[in-house]
Amino acid sequence: MRGVLRFGAAAAILALVACRDQTPVPSAKGPDSVEPQLPAVPKSTPEAGAPSEARAFVPERVQGEGMAMGTHLAFAAFTTEKVSAAKTREAFDAAIAEIRRVEALMTTWKPDSEISRINAAAGKSAVAVGDETFGIVKESVHASEISEGTFDITFHTLHGLWKFDEDLDPHPPAAKDVAARLPFVGYKNIKLDEAKKTVMLAKERTQIGLGGIAKGYAVDRAVKVLEQAGLTSFFVQAGGDLFARGKKADGTDWQAGIRDPRGPEGSYFAKLPLADHAFSTAGDYERSYVIGNKRYHHIIDPRTGQPATACRSVTIWAESALVADEIDDAVFILGPEKGMKLVESLDGVGAVIVDAKNNLWVSNRLKGKLQVVGVPSDGI
Repeated sequence: MRGVLRFGAAAAILALVACRDQTPVPSAKGPDSVEPQLPAVPKSTPEAGAPSEARAFVPERVQGEGMAMGTHLAFAAFTTEKVSAAKTREAFDAAIAEIRRVEALMTTWKPDSEISRINAAAGKSAVAVGDETFGIVKESVHASEISEGTFDITFHTLHGLWKFDEDLDPHPPAAKDVAARLPFVGYKNIKLDEAKKTVMLAKERTQIGLGGIAKGYAVDRAVKVLEQAGLTSFFVQAGGDLFARGKKADGTDWQAGIRDPRGPEGSYFAKLPLADHAFSTAGDYERSYVIGNKRYHHIIDPRTGQPATACRSVTIWAESALVADEIDDAVFILGPEKGMKLVESLDGVGAVIVDAKNNLWVSNRLKGKLQVVGVPSDGI
């Protein structure tokens, strides 16, 4: 991508959003809503005695699920005259296998993965990698360049200081420990050789991790698998990364709810149509804890080593899951004004932001598409 990334409430609030370009709309505490469940399409049954040739094909909704990349995978698709329910389930299995292949290639948990080999050679030597890994690292560097370094895979250098996962420890790291690692964080430490397909980390203590981009890429790969199987209407979800192809059997759009960042789990304040688009949300409500009146969360500004404070949630709508995945954290860290400027500069990308003051921001491309169904709740 050059200039554009590649890889390939109420009614009153919505009315205000539609009239003001990138202007925050004040929001207040409102009702919580339950994230919509995609309804199954009922099967029609021919009348008894009806000739078989009169039976029209009725698409069947098929669902599947799995686990990979440390998150829950969910699939839904409608059968076609050429792709049966059994074939659809086989396609889901193949998509899960593809996601797991990407995970094995790009994880830092396996010492023999290409990313682990790059990290092991930091400050010493360049590492030859496959085209796939090289392309993702190159894309990551470009995302860093256009986002003022707010998306930065060398953030992994800070790994272990903040504990928000299974090792949750509700105590921020000492400032001196963060300061000791910050000199080794920075995407400019990544040296790429296009001809040799090598990656080198210039400083010995610099480390990279693809947690902010690999899941989106894996979703895009799963989409390719389902398309190759002949499916034309489906939905893929890996945690907070989603993609929908086509429309549902009844002709309506697939839709995804945007979670209320201060509401109960499962509540949402808005929803977006997803026909042939991806959707990814970065929120400070996941993997977080509150001490006093301050929330600490997993979206760390790589420039400071501290949790970003300008937003509560950022949802990115884009033509690929990879783009949505890498841009949501960057916009979250940049804040609503700079973040929206970045979004509007990218072809085919839209954003919905709930900022730190609980104001709602909607990018130009999503005005008229976003359906606000409740005011985001307020809170710490």
